[in-house]
Amino acid sequence: MTSTVVEAPAESEPLAGTREPDEPAPPGPGSETESQPQPRPEPEPGLAERNPVGIAEAAAIVGLTAHTLRYYEQQGLVLPARNSAGYREYSPDALRRLNFLSRMRVSGMPMRELRRYITLVEQGDATIPDRRAMMHAQRDRIRLQLRELGLSLETTEFKIHAYDGHPEP
Repeated sequence: MTSTVVEAPAESEPLAGTREPDEPAPPGPGSETESQPQPRPEPEPGLAERNPVGIAEAAAIVGLTAHTLRYYEQQGLVLPARNSAGYREYSPDALRRLNFLSRMRVSGMPMRELRRYITLVEQGDATIPDRRAMMHAQRDRIRLQLRELGLSLETTEFKIHAYDGHPEP
């Protein structure tokens, strides 16, 4: 079994999990098993030249839990190769795909859309227009989130400023 081509760059940013209300949540940062989201490590330089890694190292590289990686595999979103002993081996392409999946989940993309997107990727270049349309829609959702977060930040800063004139009891 081989891993598939990836659609995202290898860079990483702090990420946290999101899900639809009717979907099971893969454990990871922000889940019940972890009290506070942890910053994701930056991927190592030269990721493309590295050898395949096991599930624990892959999880550490992309800032997810091994359980979440298995969940993504179960959902058909990433298919790591298996070595002769049957252990998962994540290639640089698989790591980049995991990074892409993480970023899309943080931005609110539902699992069903991710499954659709990955299915389109695996169908080849003929699906590029559909994938582009999905990314445009996701970009629009992210821009709306950013505007809403900007307003929330302004409100928070207003309250902090208002409280600056009123010392705590």
